[in-house]
Amino acid sequence: MNTQQNSTCRKKEYQKISFDLKLSIIDEIINGQISVNYASKKYQISRSSITYWMKKLSNFKQKSTSMGKNNELKKLRERIEELEFIKDFQQDII
Repeated sequence: MNTQQNSTCRKKEYQKISFDLKLSIIDEIINGQISVNYASKKYQISRSSITYWMKKLSNFKQKSTSMGKNNELKKLRERIEELEFIKDFQQDII
């Protein structure tokens, strides 16, 4: 009976992927720029991981866009107020 003393089961090493990269990959897939298969090959990530991220982070993506829209509206309102002030100032000078 031959037993293998030195044979060890090799573990697969996983790369750590940043949260921003996950969101950008999901965004590319949702916008139709790339497919899940192409993304898995391009970034060397399993398809199941990508679909898992899509399920888990879809809610976060929706929340982040709504927060972004609120901030964008606030900035636009401030810009409108600035332009109205400039317009009124110019009217007074004329």
